[in-house]
Amino acid sequence: MPSNLWQKNLPVPHIPTWVTVICICYNHRNYVRQALQSVIDQTYPFIELIIIDNGSIDGSDEQICSFIEQYPSVRSIKNSTNLGLNRAFNQGLATAKGSYIIDFAADDVLLPDRVAKQVALFEQLPDSYGVVFSNAAFIDAAGKRIGVHYPVDSLGHTTVQVPTGDVFEAVLASYFICTPTMLIRRSVFDRLVGYDEALSYEDFDFWVRSSRFCHYAYLDEVLTLKRQLPDSLSSQILQRHNQLLPSTLIVCQKAFELCQTTDEFDALAGRLNTFIRKAFYTEQFTLVHQFYSLLKQIKQPPILTRSIAAFSYYHLPINYIYRLYHRYWRNPFRTFMVTDV
Repeated sequence: MPSNLWQKNLPVPHIPTWVTVICICYNHRNYVRQALQSVIDQTYPFIELIIIDNGSIDGSDEQICSFIEQYPSVRSIKNSTNLGLNRAFNQGLATAKGSYIIDFAADDVLLPDRVAKQVALFEQLPDSYGVVFSNAAFIDAAGKRIGVHYPVDSLGHTTVQVPTGDVFEAVLASYFICTPTMLIRRSVFDRLVGYDEALSYEDFDFWVRSSRFCHYAYLDEVLTLKRQLPDSLSSQILQRHNQLLPSTLIVCQKAFELCQTTDEFDALAGRLNTFIRKAFYTEQFTLVHQFYSLLKQIKQPPILTRSIAAFSYYHLPINYIYRLYHRYWRNPFRTFMVTDV
């Protein structure tokens, strides 16, 4: 097992359960030190921290080196070029020693009790559970709170029903899990052989593949601060010819093969209608017809979707209007996710 990286005045269990935090940094100079410090400041003592500088060119490496001088047990990997999120994460996963894994972005922040509370819940759950996730608050570049993932009441408890247990159908139907809040059993990654490196993002594929064989549990607390930045990966879904939707098509094809019930196929069909619209708005007209072809294998597309597929042959320059709509009329605190409805 890894050496104890930083000691806390806490009782030591007979056989400690280790958690590995894999932090991937790409041009996060202004945030990476706060992110790493939030891992060090966890009340849970058995944490292995791996930091991967994924080809940053903004001086992030200087911040990382300075941090490691203060905490030399933190392990680091430096890539000369950006290998993509999934491949970089798999680098860290290959050397991780923990029984649980956190995929942690270098611009987010863990609240001090995050790991302790999630591990405590995991230890009470059956082995069929592979993921524990929580609520999160959104922060801006300056660290100011600007919203929450799930709406909360005066006591901080969510006011909406969050799917738990067998969530396969739910992850097909809508985006509802805040990715950086997840604590994941290492055995789940072993079964999946890590993230699919052929994809440009990780979460939708991970949810689809893992929820087919393991359960998810929700811990109803805000335990993570997720930073919202204009150039984040999730914001790219608005951009013309972005690389996220082609990966989404691949995941939908995987999901189609994994569906077993009519309700699951219906959930996927509803999501395909959404992705057809997104492909049209981002002027990826070939993708419109690829999503449409997959949808037709499930059910007859509705008239709106049929109309969009027909209009896509005209290659209308609609993306500019689409981005203006999101900029001025959509909720500014909303997370723009490729898997969002």
